[in-house]
Amino acid sequence: MSKCEIMTIDHIVMTVADMSKTIEFYNSVLGTTAVEFVPPTGGPPRQSLHFGSQKINLHDAASPYVPHAHAPQAGSVDLCFISAQPLSDWQTHLASHAVEIEQGPVRKTGANGALMSLYIRDPDGNLIEISNYI
Repeated sequence: MSKCEIMTIDHIVMTVADMSKTIEFYNSVLGTTAVEFVPPTGGPPRQSLHFGSQKINLHDAASPYVPHAHAPQAGSVDLCFISAQPLSDWQTHLASHAVEIEQGPVRKTGANGALMSLYIRDPDGNLIEISNYI
């Protein structure tokens, strides 16, 4: 038998308080694309945010899908996104959307080396790190 090991993350599930606000923020500020899908097991349509080859599935805090995390709660996620655009462009872009930069640019460590990062909050208070590898 071969050694069992994971390779990569396929998707993350994020619990949100207001689906519309979340989708608007991630699409307009972070450049994701919202996609509605119907689970293969049936049930009501669900929402996801796509970017690159990843996605974030969104669960409504008022009615989380089953199965779900032990204690699903809006505002409990800390995510780091890698961008090809310079952080100076992000600073201008965030200001144009009236999004406050909580910290940065600041040097951090990512999965593949050193990063320069900006920290912001989404509508639920999740901590969002926007980074460039350096």
